[in-house]
Amino acid sequence: MAKERCRTMLLRFWRDESGATVVEYGIIVAVLSMTIIASVAMVAGEIETLFADPAGKLQQTLD
Repeated sequence: MAKERCRTMLLRFWRDESGATVVEYGIIVAVLSMTIIASVAMVAGEIETLFADPAGKLQQTLD
C-alpha cells in the first residue's frame, strides 16, 4: 500500500508541468539533504566513541 502511494506521488510529481513547483521541491530536497548530511557528520564521532570499545567498558564497570 505504501509502495503504491509513493509510486503515485512520484508519478504525479514527474508529470507536473508547473516549473515553479518542481524548482521549489528541488530546493526543499536539497536543503533537507544538506541538513541530514550535516547532522550525521556532527554526531558520527560521538557515535563512534560510544561504540568504540563496549566490551572493555563493560569489563571496567564489572571490575
